[in-house]
Amino acid sequence: MRFEATPEYPILMCGRFVVAGSDRDLIDLFDVDFVDKDLPEPSYNVAPTDTVRLLMERLDDTGETPTRRLTTARWGLVPSWMKDPKKGPPLINARAETILEKPSFRTAASRRRGIVMANGYYEWEKGPEGKIPTYLHGQTSDMLAFAALYEYWPDPTLPEDHQDKWLRSCTIITTTASDTLGHIHDRTPLILPAGLYSDWLNPKMTGSSDVQALIDAIPEPKLVPRVVGNAVGSVRNNGPQLIEPVAS
Repeated sequence: MRFEATPEYPILMCGRFVVAGSDRDLIDLFDVDFVDKDLPEPSYNVAPTDTVRLLMERLDDTGETPTRRLTTARWGLVPSWMKDPKKGPPLINARAETILEKPSFRTAASRRRGIVMANGYYEWEKGPEGKIPTYLHGQTSDMLAFAALYEYWPDPTLPEDHQDKWLRSCTIITTTASDTLGHIHDRTPLILPAGLYSDWLNPKMTGSSDVQALIDAIPEPKLVPRVVGNAVGSVRNNGPQLIEPVAS
């Protein structure tokens, strides 16, 4: 069953985002070496438990050369030790301040870091007359690179050689919002600048202190907010009209 994230689910941060445009643009922008088949269609209303694009790097058989791969993952991380991934809300976000401590995230933080790409994301600002849907995007047309973690969960009901034995899932890391965006929501995705893509994806970097130093080095994002219509509140709605500004 698809998880229906709504403005009434206030603990979610970055509970919806946009991935539009061609995969060719992603491949060129992120220097992708290998692309999996069956990537999801572009969407202006990506929601928790959807299949999303995930950029990852793994070492080859020699253990020396990294290969950058554009693949897919379920949005909502499922720890490998979890008995039933359907119980409880999906772990769509992980706090940057605690990913190296929390059992659900600490192994992935050291060994399975990825990037979830987006044109922008939605947030709901509290207003005097209710929640105000807001679309936040970068200052240029380039895609945003959300720092992410991914994990593999083995389905105990399937045999070892079954093609669906392992579920790949991911979570988007969040951090404290800057003063310029804090009035919209107190959390924001941890967004990587282009110069740190390779460092974040580097499969050879596994030390907790190195990961923490990298997180500390990520600058505050420079995002542009735009008030949009209430249609984004339902995952049943999709299309470019969702990011159109509301007429003042």
